[in-house]
Amino acid sequence: MHENVWDRQELLFRIKLLKDRVEAFENGDQYVRMKKMHQIAREGDFETIKQLKRELSRERNEKTHVRELWYNICLGIQRECEKKLQKKDKECEKKLAEKDKLILSLQKELQNEQQKCEEYHDKYLKQVREAYEAKTELEEEKGKNRELVSRINKDYSNSSKSSSMSPNHATIHNSREKTGRRPGGPPGHIHYGRKRQKPTETHEIPVPEKYLNDPDYHPTGRIIRKQLIKVCVNTEVIEYWTYEFRNSVTGQREHADFPPGYVDDVNYDGTVKAFAYLLNNDLYTSIDKTRVFLRDISKRKIDISTGFICNLSKQFSECTQEERDRIFKELMTEEVLHADFTFGRTGGKQSAVIITTGNGKVLYQGRTKKGDEGVKGSPVEYYSGTLVSDHEAALIKHGERHQECLGHVKRYAKAEAENEPENTWGTKLDAWISDSVGYWHEVNSGLKEYDKAVADKYIEQFMDILQTAKEEYENEPPSKYYRDGYNTYKRMEEKPDDYILFLRDPRVPPTNNVAERAARKYKRKAHQVMSFRSQEGSNRFCDGLTITETIKAQGGNLFEEVAGRFSQKQEP
Repeated sequence: MHENVWDRQELLFRIKLLKDRVEAFENGDQYVRMKKMHQIAREGDFETIKQLKRELSRERNEKTHVRELWYNICLGIQRECEKKLQKKDKECEKKLAEKDKLILSLQKELQNEQQKCEEYHDKYLKQVREAYEAKTELEEEKGKNRELVSRINKDYSNSSKSSSMSPNHATIHNSREKTGRRPGGPPGHIHYGRKRQKPTETHEIPVPEKYLNDPDYHPTGRIIRKQLIKVCVNTEVIEYWTYEFRNSVTGQREHADFPPGYVDDVNYDGTVKAFAYLLNNDLYTSIDKTRVFLRDISKRKIDISTGFICNLSKQFSECTQEERDRIFKELMTEEVLHADFTFGRTGGKQSAVIITTGNGKVLYQGRTKKGDEGVKGSPVEYYSGTLVSDHEAALIKHGERHQECLGHVKRYAKAEAENEPENTWGTKLDAWISDSVGYWHEVNSGLKEYDKAVADKYIEQFMDILQTAKEEYENEPPSKYYRDGYNTYKRMEEKPDDYILFLRDPRVPPTNNVAERAARKYKRKAHQVMSFRSQEGSNRFCDGLTITETIKAQGGNLFEEVAGRFSQKQEP
């Protein structure tokens, strides 16, 4: 290291010397001096030359001395610098050593901290897994609870379950709105009382003496009448008799022919049959109670057997076959047809009934099961008009156009709002159905005229509700334990036109309530008998129900109509 320093110093001196020489030439001093010496030498002034040489020698010596002094000073300064550098090197080495120790200690601390971080990270991951598992289990339990709660709360108001299947349900309120007015007719309203009958017996009440003898009372000319109506069952018996003859040769007995219907010794006409038949099949009275009631009301004059009552369904079915065929054909030509399935039990197993109705005609047909097999042989199978039904897959295949029953959809929307309160589309759909169906009723009742712009507005609102449902289910997928709301949305998204057809064509009703009400007739009988003994018995009851409900829908007198059909049947 020191040798390098000396070489460098010597080079610096040489460079300095050369620089001085170059500067002398550049300044012209050396040139003047050389020119002067040359002149002196040329003139032969050797003394001057010697003097100049001496001066030059002296200057050289002085320069050399100065250089040595400067060199010594530089050496001293260099030594001092080297000492300081050595001291600084030692301090730096010491600091480096301390720094290395600090780095080692920091590295150890860093390793310790990293190890602790890994431990904390593992512990955190474990806690995250536990929390995730706990949250997953919680979501599972919430889903199960939601499913159980939806089952518990399922009733006639939020599902297709009938009110008769909820025996402890609350009072079913009507849709009338309270106006705050007093009950009764307004002033001047004509009183509609009980219908007066033609009297069969009259009695005059004498005028009290206090009214006749008091001059303050004067007759008004008005007669006050009050009637007491009684019901009396009379038994009319029409008897035909004739003489009997015996052939003495053959021994055969003969007599004159009796009128049609006189087969047994005692026969019953259509009134008795209609009375017993309607008690048992329309009023859902048991066969034994029907027999006892008819016996008591006739003062024990009419005492028919239970077998006779059981056979009435078969007789009524046979005598109304042509009428049912006519109803079948007329239903196929209706512009709008309502269809629905309902269930019962036959022979201890579940059976079904398909109900088709339209324009005052109802047709019941018993089936062993619902679905495509239940549709076969019904007007729905051959129908090509507008069909109104619920979301039964076997029904929506038929007909050119289809309208979903919004009564069912409204109940599903209410269930969606109750069981998935985080979603808003169910509440919006419920309100939309009330408004749109209300508008349809106003149009069909003549309160408003059909306005296509208003209908298009309702249709646009319906499509917005579907879009809202789509966004809500994309943000929060449905639970696997409760998918009723999601399934309702998917059905509407798949075929939205089936839910808004009534807005585009006011002739199409928005609900299937006509068929729903007709289905209750069969359900009541099925609830009474618990189970029909055979499919044939169920079919015969459906045949009779077809005629009786059609008579009611057309406003006919049920008893007289049924009695007339029994009377038309010719006994062999």
